Amino acid sequence: MAELKYQKYILTDLILPEETQKRLPEYSKRATRVLWLEDFIIKGAPGIICSWYWKASGMEGTPAHTHDFDEVVGFIGSDPQNPRDLCGEVEFWLEDEKYILTNSCFIFAPKGLRHCPLRVLRVDRPILFLALSMSNKYYKIFDAPQG
Repeated sequence: MAELKYQKYILTDLILPEETQKRLPEYSKRATRVLWLEDFIIKGAPGIICSWYWKASGMEGTPAHTHDFDEVVGFIGSDPQNPRDLCGEVEFWLEDEKYILTNSCFIFAPKGLRHCPLRVLRVDRPILFLALSMSNKYYKIFDAPQG
């Protein structure tokens, strides 16, 4: 059967950037990557990351960073009877302010706003994680080390 004209725009397989593949074994101890979309996968696509968190990360997690693009980060609970309940607890920082998230939410991080660390503190039911980058390549800018 011939390939359909727009089939290339439907992503069903997990394709990761090489640097992310290297960290996958450690990440897979607490979460499952579902899909990753960037320009290198579908030309012109924005950066979108989707994972299920199913175990707390404790003190591990994503370190503080910025981007030179806007980003939306989402945490969605998995209780169909109470979709606003995050079904756990996530610590998320915006600049020097710590937030403890217990409800499903989207967080808008404008270009240049330092965000994270991100720590999954408790998981009662799986938590869906989304990161949407207003860029076609996802990358982080870390603060220069002090010293």
